[in-house]
Amino acid sequence: MNFVVIFACVAALANAAPQYKYITPDSSEEVEYVPILKDDRVHEEDGTYNFDFEAGNGIRFSQSGSPDGDEDAVIKSGEYSYTAPDGTHVHVRFVADENGFQPQSDVLPVAPAFPHPIPQFVLDQIAFAAEEDAARARQESEEVSSPSGFYRYPQ
Repeated sequence: MNFVVIFACVAALANAAPQYKYITPDSSEEVEYVPILKDDRVHEEDGTYNFDFEAGNGIRFSQSGSPDGDEDAVIKSGEYSYTAPDGTHVHVRFVADENGFQPQSDVLPVAPAFPHPIPQFVLDQIAFAAEEDAARARQESEEVSSPSGFYRYPQ
């Protein structure tokens, strides 16, 4: 009897152990494992850090940061690169600070140079909003200067 209980426990434990076999829907499909070539992480006691990562498929990422921002906000800078599915090499440098995330790369879209022509409907809407604001301000100033329906004693 004890043998059956011990055997059941061992069987349950073996079944619960992590399985390292990757099952694909199509058994003829090959699974590519990408080796990690570099993974260096340094965290200092003062809050500064450095991080360098490189994979065998060409993905690279490096970042450093320090709590030099307002209220000890972490200011980060770094870069990452990879090859896009269409074969384009993507390289992005960035800074993240009190002004937000600021990436720089040749592959990022660029806004048109300002001043560009503003469409007439936008100018009309801006003028309409200005007229509404002016009318509201006049109405509020008239309400303050009038007696607002309260009876006053003659002076």
